[in-house]
Amino acid sequence: MHHKIKAKAKQIAKNPATKKALMSMKPARTIWGFVGVIVFIIAPEIIAFIWGTEITRYAQEGLLIAPSFMERHYYNLLLMIFEDGGSWFNIILGFVLLVWLFF
Repeated sequence: MHHKIKAKAKQIAKNPATKKALMSMKPARTIWGFVGVIVFIIAPEIIAFIWGTEITRYAQEGLLIAPSFMERHYYNLLLMIFEDGGSWFNIILGFVLLVWLFF
């Protein structure tokens, strides 16, 4: 079974239609693609590694005194993003996307 899956994966990888589909998905090399990967994938994870506990503490304290729905939603969002710290997977994914963008 393992051999069949491996053979099928190689067949799919060598198929010209697969290569064409991957090339059509590749974004254009622009400064916006680079900045987007940095700002939306890599930077939040680095911030979570460095200041994750402080941001979590700030959000938990803010939830105790948040008078409005929007403030509570803001603090809950901060908790959701930074509570568990950074993710090595997301940082590696960001660098893989940068390499894919430029090669």
